[in-house]
Amino acid sequence: MSHHDVFIARQPILDRNEQLYAYELLFRARAAGHAEVSSDLAATAAVLDYVFAELGLEATLGPHLGFVNLDARMLMSDALEMLPREKFVLEVLETVEITPEVVERCRALKDLGFRLALDDFVRFEERHRPLLDLADIVKIDLLQLEPAALDRTVAQLKAWPVRLLAEKVDSEEQSRRCLDLGFDLFQGYYFARPALVSGKRLDRSAFAVLRLLGLIEQGADTSTIEQVFKQEPGLTLNLLRLANCAAAGMRSRVGSLAQAIMVLGHDQLKRWLSLLMFSGEPGSRIPSPLMRLAATRARFMENLSARLDGSATREHGRAFMTGVLSLIPALLRIPIADLLAQLNLSDDLRQALEQRTGRLGSLLWLAEALEADDPRWLDAAVRRFPGIDADIVNAAAGEAQIWANDIGKPAPA
Repeated sequence: MSHHDVFIARQPILDRNEQLYAYELLFRARAAGHAEVSSDLAATAAVLDYVFAELGLEATLGPHLGFVNLDARMLMSDALEMLPREKFVLEVLETVEITPEVVERCRALKDLGFRLALDDFVRFEERHRPLLDLADIVKIDLLQLEPAALDRTVAQLKAWPVRLLAEKVDSEEQSRRCLDLGFDLFQGYYFARPALVSGKRLDRSAFAVLRLLGLIEQGADTSTIEQVFKQEPGLTLNLLRLANCAAAGMRSRVGSLAQAIMVLGHDQLKRWLSLLMFSGEPGSRIPSPLMRLAATRARFMENLSARLDGSATREHGRAFMTGVLSLIPALLRIPIADLLAQLNLSDDLRQALEQRTGRLGSLLWLAEALEADDPRWLDAAVRRFPGIDADIVNAAAGEAQIWANDIGKPAPA
């Protein structure tokens, strides 16, 4: 299996403060070959080849760690020793038989400075003891454990100084319970699919951002957009700062709202406003995990649209906006219908967000499939675009990851 045969994805791992700790680097094979256990070695090798040879390590992971899955053959491979040990956590799959040779290899990797994680841990058995003596992190699959069984497993693991990582967390209730049990790390899309609460009311600034997005989508003129900014001093200040950065090569600085809107243009303004919804606490330089997901999804959709259609068109910008808007209900914890009621969007964009139909809906469906661990979903999503292959998808996804990693970095001096 080469990297041309697999789709590359990364899944965020969060710490107790819901800040990004690491990415698990994953492959997404087409459904026909996904279930082959014998493909684990080739798949991991393909992921690493792609990360190092095509994207670059820093571009893929930024300052964060990378988790990689190891079957027994990959675990024993000398190729592992080429990896920078300070950047990778080696994740021993649950399918690996714990033999004396495997334990000795894990001990050797620990001596080289690698961190080890045990994948899909469910309950302690005596055979686990040698690896638990070496492990740094234990990943517990919540879907396989009832609450009482989870309590027992956590209690058993307290005998070792390991960090607990909760896998497949899909609700705030689960995340809170795992926090109470002492878990340090969390993996899953609970932050992108939170339980809905009774209609979180938008504050004035959030409502203004949504209104501006709607106006730009409708093609409103500069004076109409300017009037909304005038009611929001904080947004106005940020707009002027952004425009002056964009206009650094001009002889005079931007000094008016109308000029700032014209300098940026509607496409750049739409990108900025879209991501502003996810920027977290005012003044924070650290993007939230949800913002990174929104930025990556939106940019991926824009990139794929460009690769499918060629030259720049308005449609690419609408693909970006669709990606961002798809996650705003998660951010605000409101149903998508409540969000759409506040935006005067075109019919095709509304249908894309509500029903995943049309060209924009198909792009969104593919983006979500790439993020999920469901090969049949990915297979169905790819089939909506005849002629598409893993190379095209990976190129679009890779550039999106690099772009999202740069968000929040200080501008070069």
